[in-house]
This record gives sequence, C-alpha cells and structure tokens, in this order.
Amino acid sequence: MTLQIGETAPDFEVETTQGRIRFHEWLGDSWGILFSHPKDFTPVCTTELGYMARLKPDFERRNVKVIGLSVDPVDNHQRWSKDIEETMGHAPNYPMIGDSDLKIAKLYGMLPASASGDASARSAADNQTVRNVYVIGPDKKIKLVISYPMSTGRNFDEILRVIDSLQLTAKHQVATPVNWKPGDDVIIAGSVSDEQARQRYPDGWRAPKPYMRFVPQPG
Repeated sequence: MTLQIGETAPDFEVETTQGRIRFHEWLGDSWGILFSHPKDFTPVCTTELGYMARLKPDFERRNVKVIGLSVDPVDNHQRWSKDIEETMGHAPNYPMIGDSDLKIAKLYGMLPASASGDASARSAADNQTVRNVYVIGPDKKIKLVISYPMSTGRNFDEILRVIDSLQLTAKHQVATPVNWKPGDDVIIAGSVSDEQARQRYPDGWRAPKPYMRFVPQPG
C-alpha cells in the first residue's frame, strides 16, 4: 500500500551520489522532499532533475532538504548527471539514491513486494509507479504525497507553494484557500473558536459564511 499523509516516513540506509546516508539522520530537524524516478536516462525525468537543481536554493531558504531516487545504481546516476547538466544547465546538486535492488521503491509502496530485485532487467514502463513526490516534516511524518504518470513532468514551483502553506499552517492555526500564494489571505482554522479568534485578530475577519473566516496572512 502507498504511504498515507500522517504516517512516519520509513527510515533506510542507502548509497547515494553523495555517500552513504541514513535517511532520518540525514534529514535531522529539516523538512525534506523525496522524489522518485523509474529509470535513469529518461527524458521527462532529465528535465525534472535539472530544474530541481536550479530550485534547490529556494528549498534551502525554507529549511528543506532535497533527495532524489532512481531505480538504478549510483554510477549510472553519475553518468546521467552529465546529460542533465548539458541539456538543462544544472547538474543534480543534491543526493540521488541508488535503488538498484528496488528496496526503497518497495519500502514506500511504489512497487509491489513481488517485483524483481534486478533493476537492469526492468524498463521504465515496468517501474512507471515510481513517480512520486513526498514532503516530510521535521517530525518525520509525511505531509504530502503526489503521484505522477510517466508522461507528465512535475511542477516543482507548485511543490514550493505547498511547502509555504505547510510551514505557515504548522506555525499558525490557519488553512490556505484555493490557489493561495504567499501574502494572500488565509482562513482561520475551524479548531479556533470565535472568542479565541478575536484575541488573535482584534481587527476582525471577513466571513462570507460563519464557517469561512478570512484574515490577512499572519507574520
């Protein structure tokens, strides 16, 4: 079964392009993004890895660590990174997990336990379910899971927006409405009574319905 929001992200120890890591220890007190790929030297994933490298400073400013996974050995990742830099202008500047035995893909429920343990004998189509994004909080709980088809490149600008929302709503008892962007109004959480809300927001709020209480984004 695919992991659900609120579950603890499974820990693992694995080789990456930046050395051996234990996942939870590597995350430390940071947020994290784990994004997975079905095969090295595939076109859509090549564009994604390069764009993520470009965005890495934006994630770092939000205390978010980035790690990739592809169902191939680390030495293939190293060779692939040259193609990524040549075509996208940025080589991966974050660790890439070598998952040639499919251990992590199975651990995270992206492949069935019965899947073959030899990645070299499997095509990208065999691994097409290994196309997920996981956002993990400092508490090691999964905050977001998005699964993508092979034909659709991921929107990492949207992942940044989601992280802004997750971090804001973790700090304040608010929720973010449809198409919210940083700086837009937010919604007072239903767990906050009107009396509590008046203490927090003495200038009041906009309420088109009693259960919809909009206020400026807290600082």
